[in-house]
Amino acid sequence: MNQIRTILEGVGSALRLFLRAVSYARTMPSKWEFARLIEQCYVIGYTTLPIVTILCFVIGGVLALQSGYSMESFGAQQFIGSLVGLSMARELGPMMVAILLAGRVGSAITAELASMTVSQEVDALVTMNIPPARMLVLPRLAGVLFMMPVLTVIANIVGWFGGAIVCKYTGFISVNPDQYFSTLRKYVKFKDIFDGVIKAEVFGFFVVLVCCNIGLNTRGGSREIGIAVTRAVVVSLVLILVLDYFTTKVLISIPGI
Repeated sequence: MNQIRTILEGVGSALRLFLRAVSYARTMPSKWEFARLIEQCYVIGYTTLPIVTILCFVIGGVLALQSGYSMESFGAQQFIGSLVGLSMARELGPMMVAILLAGRVGSAITAELASMTVSQEVDALVTMNIPPARMLVLPRLAGVLFMMPVLTVIANIVGWFGGAIVCKYTGFISVNPDQYFSTLRKYVKFKDIFDGVIKAEVFGFFVVLVCCNIGLNTRGGSREIGIAVTRAVVVSLVLILVLDYFTTKVLISIPGI
């Protein structure tokens, strides 16, 4: 019962934080709020881009290699492009970007906000009549909504090129890039890419919201900061897996574009 109560309290706390942040959305066009938005776009997007490109390139290559090894037995190597294209667009691209976001950005957000909370900087903001939800949470939520589609599309493209390079230079596959991308274009539709972007938006938004909530609700001394970071990353990863099932189920039920 205690665990269920803790989960429900966490959900309620995150929901209240979301509603408070949304209530200040009208302040985003102001000069200072826009500057914070640009800063968060840089932190969330630019600093995460290198590890996203490296990992997704490797994933696309490994996926092409493993599928080529399996397809060689019945002569279907020419369809590797469609397999890599659909897998990256619908599942692996948004999933890996969200996981890297949780580990790279989510942990940093939690550590920063938990440190501010423990050192009473958040209390000082409240004393000065500066809502933490407006100054600390809203720019991060808006930033992740802007940058997740960009990161996901880049992850897809890099993964596709990783698969193409492996197909070209692996002897038992021997699929040239023209054939690889021709098959990819034939079977990967706009809806597949769009569904992946929607999933990435959902994953990223909830990861940042959860990390902000855990950071702002950290209590105790400096030791609690590390515990809060660990809890935020674990909760984010579990949440991504749960959301992946439900968003996939919803998106599949929507007719094709």
